Amino acid sequence: MLSIEEERRITYLLDNARIIAEHAGAEVLLPAFENRTFSAELKPDNTPVTEADRNAEAIIVGLLKKRFPEYGFLGEELGESGLKDKRWIIDPLDGTKNFIRGIPVFATLIALEEKGTITVGVVYNPATRDLWYAGKGYGAYHNGKHIQVSSVETLQKAMLLHSGIKPLKASPHWDRFLRLADKTQRQRAFGDFLGFMMVAQGQAEICLDQGPLKPWDLAAPSIIVREAGGVFSDLALNENIYSPSALATNGRLRNAVAMIL
Repeated sequence: MLSIEEERRITYLLDNARIIAEHAGAEVLLPAFENRTFSAELKPDNTPVTEADRNAEAIIVGLLKKRFPEYGFLGEELGESGLKDKRWIIDPLDGTKNFIRGIPVFATLIALEEKGTITVGVVYNPATRDLWYAGKGYGAYHNGKHIQVSSVETLQKAMLLHSGIKPLKASPHWDRFLRLADKTQRQRAFGDFLGFMMVAQGQAEICLDQGPLKPWDLAAPSIIVREAGGVFSDLALNENIYSPSALATNGRLRNAVAMIL
């Protein structure tokens, strides 16, 4: 249980992160998405980027610097700066490929890392106005309502989410993924942030993403899943955000999934 002082601190951090994520969504991402006023290009890692990605991150970093001048930053587009033991981790536009194709499944991800631990996380989809957030010891919420993972205890009743077949087929996890799919009730592909949020709010029990992923893809979703009662790790079952893969479960199925993976 949080002390009164720590609860106030987490609340203050979350309030600022939420306001800034919503501002970037309303001022940059949503107008560009609705009016199709952007061009896209490929980065050296062969992933797409738009002006909206860069503009949104610049706004987010600028506003956070005003409120938290002593904190460092790690962002997808602007890179790393300042302190590493207390820094904001930012993905201004998670789901850029969806954004480019007019699919309203994209979000701004903002998280705070303190001495290697994620203590605050915010995920905001401006197209649907869905807001998820969590703080360490504070709980997880969706649009202001407390959320929890499901109580499903068997793979036979579980819903398995994944980010896509092609990267899984090219990975060493393919055969194990097929065994896991065979043992679960339903399988669906919901990539990016959405699959993790579905696990956090009890709509699915397992979500795996072969990636390759970066810390800004995982920081905010990881704390939301954990504070909702779930377990978040990579596919090798290491619980960190500095891994190219990710696995979220409702916790009750962690051991059953681990035995297969």
